[in-house]
Amino acid sequence: MIIIKSPAELDAMREANRVVARVLAEVVAAVKPGATTAQLDAMAEEMCRAMGAVPGFKGYHGYPYSLCCSPNEQVVHGFPSDDPLQEGDILSMDFGAVLEGFNGDAATTVAVGQISDEASRLMQATEAALVAGIEHCRPGRRLGDLSAAVQKVAEGAGFSVVRQFVGHGIGRDLHEEPQVPNFGSPGRGVELKPGMVLAIEPMVNAGGAEVEILADGWTAVTADGKLSAHFEHTVAVTDDGPRILSLP
Repeated sequence: MIIIKSPAELDAMREANRVVARVLAEVVAAVKPGATTAQLDAMAEEMCRAMGAVPGFKGYHGYPYSLCCSPNEQVVHGFPSDDPLQEGDILSMDFGAVLEGFNGDAATTVAVGQISDEASRLMQATEAALVAGIEHCRPGRRLGDLSAAVQKVAEGAGFSVVRQFVGHGIGRDLHEEPQVPNFGSPGRGVELKPGMVLAIEPMVNAGGAEVEILADGWTAVTADGKLSAHFEHTVAVTDDGPRILSLP
């Protein structure tokens, strides 16, 4: 069942997502060669709790951390570690927060120092794919319009979209209906209506779309070992067009 949010609920979700945005801004600013993702995770949790929210991912289905940290060939759900980040890495970070019963969720990929041209193009294409998807968060559009737009931008840049993981509805629960694939056909799928809230999150690989799960049961990596990038916003469908809730 797709849950339509009231204007008051959208405002509450905006506050939860503002926490997410502020936390991500802080951890992004701390990314540099020599920093560790364990340090970033601790920073994210401390800041989240200081703002009166609870980390949304910690303990969710047993995930043991607050900040998903996925460097280089890791796609999503990576574990923070004490290994120092290296010049030339890219790092995807996904963070969620719960405030007053509502979830916020967003992700970004950042450069660690100077990165390769391919890594830069991958990040740019993935973020552009997200922007293209958000543009279709309008009443009367179909979910397939959004999904096809993401796919077109990513594949048009010479990359591949991950199919094993998708975006999702979001609200009082972190994962609600509908699922939001990053591939699809225009004109198909659920009709978008005011009050729907979607977590749109392209995961785009430099090589093939296939992924594998590591022995920890969480970390997804590209099957061919090539780079992956991940960007995400929580977006409300409104009569006035897309409302990005997870902006600072």
